[in-house]
Amino acid sequence: MAKAQFHKNQRVFVKPVGTWALIEAVRPQWAKGLDEPFRIFYDVGLGRDFGADELSSETVSNGELQPGENWRVTRARNKWQQPEECGHHPYPGTYPVIMTGETDWGGWRVPAAEYDLYPERIESQAQIMTGSYRMMTLLGKFVAQVRADEENMPQDLLAIAREATALLRQLTTMPGDAEDPDLHAQAR
Repeated sequence: MAKAQFHKNQRVFVKPVGTWALIEAVRPQWAKGLDEPFRIFYDVGLGRDFGADELSSETVSNGELQPGENWRVTRARNKWQQPEECGHHPYPGTYPVIMTGETDWGGWRVPAAEYDLYPERIESQAQIMTGSYRMMTLLGKFVAQVRADEENMPQDLLAIAREATALLRQLTTMPGDAEDPDLHAQAR
């Protein structure tokens, strides 16, 4: 028997379409003589019903390193300049690409013109970005440790933990999820 994996008004990623949508209706399929539905489909307003295997729920990050998160810097060949033209780069003829998944495609890249202006800066930023996920995990562990023994912690350490909590909240909250006063201040 089938159990509903998603609920009405839940935000899901529709894999076949490659977009986010809200579930408008949960549609169970019943069979005569059964106490529970044998299949459940979801209407997300895209013209047809989707099965649970075609949908993916939104995950909220708590700063923990998720399984499969292997951020790393790889090198891509610079198509616009020959290595001898960019001898001032730390790695002539290549630029950093930050891979954020299991595969060696996708991820983050920098425009060639920007890399050519500040190659050392971009290399440093790439290293910071690849280590940031592990730093978030470490920061989350620090906050949890301070919370566990809050009454015995010095005030300056509690202040740092409050800043860390605010930073983690900022990094893990998607725009539009909660009312963000800074977001509204920037819009004015």
